[in-house]
Amino acid sequence: MTAQPFASSADLADRPQTLEVLADGVYALTADGDPNIGAIEGDDFVVCFEALATPVAAEQWLEKLREHTTKPVRYLVLSHYHAVRVLGAAAYDATAIIAHDNTAALIEERGIEDWESEFARFPRFAKGAETIPGLTRPTITFADRLTIDLGPTRGPLVLDHVGRGHTEGDIVAWLPQQKILFTGDLIEAEAALYTGDGFHREWSTSTLDRVREYGAEVLIGGRGPVVHGTTAVEAAIEQTRAFLTMLLTAVGGVQELGGTLEEAFAAAHDALVDRYGQWAIFQHCLPFDVARAWDELSGIERPVIWTPERDRALWDRLQR
Repeated sequence: MTAQPFASSADLADRPQTLEVLADGVYALTADGDPNIGAIEGDDFVVCFEALATPVAAEQWLEKLREHTTKPVRYLVLSHYHAVRVLGAAAYDATAIIAHDNTAALIEERGIEDWESEFARFPRFAKGAETIPGLTRPTITFADRLTIDLGPTRGPLVLDHVGRGHTEGDIVAWLPQQKILFTGDLIEAEAALYTGDGFHREWSTSTLDRVREYGAEVLIGGRGPVVHGTTAVEAAIEQTRAFLTMLLTAVGGVQELGGTLEEAFAAAHDALVDRYGQWAIFQHCLPFDVARAWDELSGIERPVIWTPERDRALWDRLQR
């Protein structure tokens, strides 16, 4: 394999953005493989889903959203703790920031390290980083389910923790009246999975089974295009499951033979590249994915905290 530039350090070009109106008052902004973001109108307020990496980036999204609605942002929902999803929160002036209990704990445990790590991996997302006032801390947390009443004409917005997956604290946002599901990075459509903080075995089984049970007709994953239609939604879920299963099989096979992490990386690359190699951030994610899968299969229950130093050492070890 040809050595790759570190993570996304060489990926400096801005991505074209597309704002889709998915239903009355339901919006998604996609960006050609960059993190997706969304918003849902209540009768007299807005719920925003995800915050982006900096207040500057978030304000650009809000300018687009204000072309459709000028209602104030009452709730900002964070699907998980990763820096490129949460550090733009200050731009929203939200009344409340909502996340899972585990996400709040992870921000305290490893938020600073994740901030430093992710901005080194994604320098393009760090534009305007000087406007970040500090870690984003949720003001409302929950363990299993939280329902927001959008008003009599719009129905409920249901926030669910469907199990461990991309992190310990992933939540989805479900609009049962419209059958629209925002999944964060639990599902990716035409984008590789980042699993460096994941729980592959639970994610690939019970967590994705829960996602499937919604029967969504529209799905907005963490990256990639919006998925329309039940058949396409099912395909997005199953391609996510396949990535995780193939990764575990490749890494586990090397472990069972007494092989090395380097051999596991090569085996995982060979197993996944034909199906997923052209997708956004595949080369970026794979070393971190393999390292976490290796740890998980070795009995390390919780992900080891990533730092810029650990990132670089792993990259240099596996990308020779």
